[in-house]
Amino acid sequence: MTALSLTTLPRLAALLLGATVLGAMPGTAPAAPTLALPAEAIRTTEAVAAPGSYALPTGPWADGRISTRQTEGTVTSTAWRIGRPGITTLGLLAPLRDQLVGEGFRILFECDTEACGGFDFRYDLAVLPEPEMHVDLGDFRFLSAERTGPKGTDYIGLLVSRSSSSGFVQMTRVGGAGDAPVALASVDPDASLLLAARAGPGATPPPLPKDALFSPDATTFAARLESQGVVALDDLAFDSGAGTLEEGTFASLDALAAYLESHPDRRIVLVGHTDATGALAANVALSRRRAEAVAERLTGDYGVDPARLSAEGVGYLGPRASNLTDAGRRMNRRVEAMLASTR
Repeated sequence: MTALSLTTLPRLAALLLGATVLGAMPGTAPAAPTLALPAEAIRTTEAVAAPGSYALPTGPWADGRISTRQTEGTVTSTAWRIGRPGITTLGLLAPLRDQLVGEGFRILFECDTEACGGFDFRYDLAVLPEPEMHVDLGDFRFLSAERTGPKGTDYIGLLVSRSSSSGFVQMTRVGGAGDAPVALASVDPDASLLLAARAGPGATPPPLPKDALFSPDATTFAARLESQGVVALDDLAFDSGAGTLEEGTFASLDALAAYLESHPDRRIVLVGHTDATGALAANVALSRRRAEAVAERLTGDYGVDPARLSAEGVGYLGPRASNLTDAGRRMNRRVEAMLASTR
């Protein structure tokens, strides 16, 4: 079978079936948990330290400090906003707690506002900045958990709060020795565009946050590619209706080239996607030409070995949003870097 059929088709099948959470195939080792957030969730910000350390709270604020456990590994802190008025902090936390337990995690500590230590707990906690992560000092909950496996221990810290119109979730995750970081996979990184696409023809989409299209630095790119297996190169620009990649530099290509240089055993499949305008055969051809253009830029400008790259096109068979709106069609036109295998 080709590299495309081995790596791309299972993901396409999940997309075409409307799946939001990908589980382990029968007979495989347990994968990192893929926790489901409400459908309204929008990723607002993310910070990655690889390697890094995190003081995981294991008790409330008492005697002038929070009880913590020092953890080390790839530390990823991500925040989401859930646009659902009236959602409670327990309604946010309880489903995630149940999923963690189902994935084999052991709850170390859980608290609610005053039991956590109120104001003092909140301000001694590492929290992503406002407005991406909002914490109501009178209504928040926290949970920490761990899971030990043959390669080490995974740690999770969950903070949830709310405003009058939205809920907020921050997950800080630390991967075990030799493991990829825990992946939260219910919401595409471009969820804000998904919501705009779902608004329907004629509706006014919500404004896009500054990180609606993922334009990573090298560290964030590497962490996401290792944990999720695929990254959309959303900052690329092509001539209209053509397969020619515009001149200039692109942060995603800088990051991909840096990843390949630091991981000489990895191979990448570049997969082109289009919107659903026009015939399938023409779109498959266009998407392949765009993937090939990316491969040519990587080999010509960055010196990447051509043997480590392949280019495929799937046309409009892998949408990540509806093709009924401009926002959805924009989101579907992309090239993705997919981790294929070691050599």
